[in-house]
Parts: sequence; structure tokens; C-alpha cells
Amino acid sequence: IPLSSGMILLTWQKIAPTALLYQISPSLNMEILILLAILSTMLGGWGGLNQTQMRKILAYSSIAHMGWTVIIALINPNLTILSLMIYIMTTLTLFMTLNLSSTTKIKSISNLWNKSTPMTMIVFLTMLSLGGLPPLTGFMPKWLILQELIINNNPTMAIIMALSALLNLFFYMRIIYVSSLTMFPTSNNLKHHWFFSQTKTTNMIPTLTTISSMLLPLTPILIIMT
Repeated sequence: IPLSSGMILLTWQKIAPTALLYQISPSLNMEILILLAILSTMLGGWGGLNQTQMRKILAYSSIAHMGWTVIIALINPNLTILSLMIYIMTTLTLFMTLNLSSTTKIKSISNLWNKSTPMTMIVFLTMLSLGGLPPLTGFMPKWLILQELIINNNPTMAIIMALSALLNLFFYMRIIYVSSLTMFPTSNNLKHHWFFSQTKTTNMIPTLTTISSMLLPLTPILIIMT
């Protein structure tokens, strides 16, 4: 499917089921939530390791992120909403950047250096945030969810979720390694194009990049709100 359609499937389509999950959270069964969360994070992590298409990688990443969203629904439903919103903002940033540069494969990311170095850095930064690497925004919901699990006497579950998150971080780090170190960009033209033509999409990308990567200092405020 086109990148724009994939963006809608992985962002907008999650709002309705998450809202339903939020509303019925008091009547949910914790054992079922734990089972669904483990299956989602493991399936999303292992499934993304073998992929070369960015859309498939983001699809498996979406499955893994839903595991984090589901597991906290009974303990703290507000964290479910926070986790979903941060995921949507980060995914929107990455999809808009990939769509703007027509990048669909891992190999294509190395060629993105020749089109726009800033765009390439945005892709790398956003992927690391999706993987939950501190001190980026994507680390915030995982940090808060692990903290809630430990407070509610679920340290074993917290350890399993933290280890499963390493799978996501690994395949994002692999993309960055392959694109920037093992596949050095080549070009017959010494003059690099640093900027794309300015559109509404390019105007939104800097704002979304800031949101998806630099909100970790606001964690104390969000703890009070949740």
C-alpha cells in the first residue's frame, strides 16, 4: 500500500479501539491483558528483525507498541492514552518524512543522504524515538509504564516488557547502522540538495520532530497529570 495509506492504518485507525479499551478498562482481566501484551511485543519485535521494507517494519513496530498500550489499560488508563498519542506523533513524523523522500526500503535510506542530510537525520532520530531510546520522547511512555508495573507488584512483567523493547530498538539501530556505516552514499554530482521544495508537509515536520524527540523533560508534569 502507499505510505499515506499505511500512515492512516497505523495512526488514525488505532484511536477508536483504544478509546473503547479506555472505556471498558475497569472490567478488563489482568491475566488476559498480560498475555496479549507479551504476544504483541514479542511478535512485533521478532517479526521486524527480518524485514527490508520500511512499511513492514513500521507495521511490526505498531504491533509491539500496542502491547505497551494494552498492558497498562487496567492499572492506569491515562497512560494508555499518553502512550498512544506519543506513538501517533512519532509515527506521523516518520511516515511524512519517508513519503516526502519516497523512501520505502532500508537501502533507499542510504540514498537519502544525497537528497537531504537534515531529512536523513530526522528519520534516524524518529526511529530511535520509536525504539524507546533515552533521552528521546519515545522512552517516556515505556519508562512510566514500567514504573507503574513495578509499583503494582509486577516486576517480572516489567522485566519481560523491557527486554522485548530491545528487539524493536535493535532493528531500528540495524537500519541506522546499515544506512550510515555499511552503505556509504555515492553520487555523481558533488552538489548535494539539502532541502526539498517547501510545502505544508515540510512545514509540519520540524514541529512533529520536536514533539517526537524532545518531550522527555516534561515527564514530571505528565506524571502529575496522569
